[in-house]
Amino acid sequence: MTCYEDLKWRGLIQDISDDKLIDKLNNESLTFYIGTDPTADSMHIGHYSSFLISKRLAKYGHKPILLVGGATGLIGDPKPTAERPMISKEEVEKNIKGLKKQAEEIFGFEVVNNYDWTKDINVIDFLRDYGKYFNVGYMLGKDKVRSRMESGITFAEFSYMILQALDFMYLYEHKNCTLQVAGSDQWGNITSGIELIRKKLGKEAYGMVMPLVTDSNGVKFGKTEGNALWLDKNKTSSYQLYQYLINLEDSMIISYLKMLTFLSKEEIEELEKKNNEHPELREAHKALAKEIINDLHGEGSYEKARMMSEALFTGKFTDLNRQEIEELFKDYDKKIVNNDINILDLLINIGAASSKREAREFVLGNAISVNGEKVNNLEYIISDKDFLDDKYLIIRRGKKNYYIGMRG
Repeated sequence: MTCYEDLKWRGLIQDISDDKLIDKLNNESLTFYIGTDPTADSMHIGHYSSFLISKRLAKYGHKPILLVGGATGLIGDPKPTAERPMISKEEVEKNIKGLKKQAEEIFGFEVVNNYDWTKDINVIDFLRDYGKYFNVGYMLGKDKVRSRMESGITFAEFSYMILQALDFMYLYEHKNCTLQVAGSDQWGNITSGIELIRKKLGKEAYGMVMPLVTDSNGVKFGKTEGNALWLDKNKTSSYQLYQYLINLEDSMIISYLKMLTFLSKEEIEELEKKNNEHPELREAHKALAKEIINDLHGEGSYEKARMMSEALFTGKFTDLNRQEIEELFKDYDKKIVNNDINILDLLINIGAASSKREAREFVLGNAISVNGEKVNNLEYIISDKDFLDDKYLIIRRGKKNYYIGMRG
């Protein structure tokens, strides 16, 4: 497949600014940019689809640039419903360092910061050199601005599209960047940049937007109750990513495989067949998780996450090391446990039973396991051998109730 055909098959093109871009994608080597504002010191999984298209274009011979918005991040791209809270210059600077490091490590892109070419423009020059090329009626027609007209939009937010257009023109002049790529919510900002380049330089530039990756209800991919799944493994572990991806809805999984992996058309079609015939095996989900986790966290990260998930499902933890146990149970309360404590007293002390009578029922009913081994002896005494990695004791009651003890 050609570059354009591949992107279309994967559902990665929602709109392009000019049909001439199709031939350029297929037969030329374009420099393009994709941007993000430094609202946090890590990108999240919602950014992943956008930046993955850059790796895909690079495989076809195009040159990516990642723009981190040190200037635009101080203003904030207008949200459809309300003004973004402003963040301090110190926080923006800290976030830029994190994003730059992450982009270079994960994606290998050249990284630029729009603060470098914006900081010395005074307000008069901004209005004369850039503002004069923007008709207010044209700006009011943009979706993001129009959606805020009733609730109100500040002049700072209103000016955001001029700043982004300025970025496109700067990169056109200094990096020979002729294409901007982004999610579909950036279409208005991209076309503003194309217009500025045409009016001020008399040159032609192009834009391409992809659909936002969402679930079947239209909720942005990668968000869970407002909490992002971060690309930084110190913020979101491989295990947490695995749990999220393995539980994605069946109806969307093939779309995600097309958009978020480099698996071939034949490989994805085979996974689609397996998913239709045996959805309970979740082979397509596992393939998606493997591709994303290993790409973000390194080879072997998926297998580690899968092993941890399997341990939690089976209750067998003897193959896990201390770090993996701590990661798996980091949100659990941990109670101090001393040697030579009877199993009944232990269950009461860690909260698995409310009384000795209840503890006896659990033990005799075969409902209690210690580190994956069933305990049905009322006289069982905890000793050194029961502590995993000489530190942790994992008690399971029934199938899903876990209680974590720590050596005192």
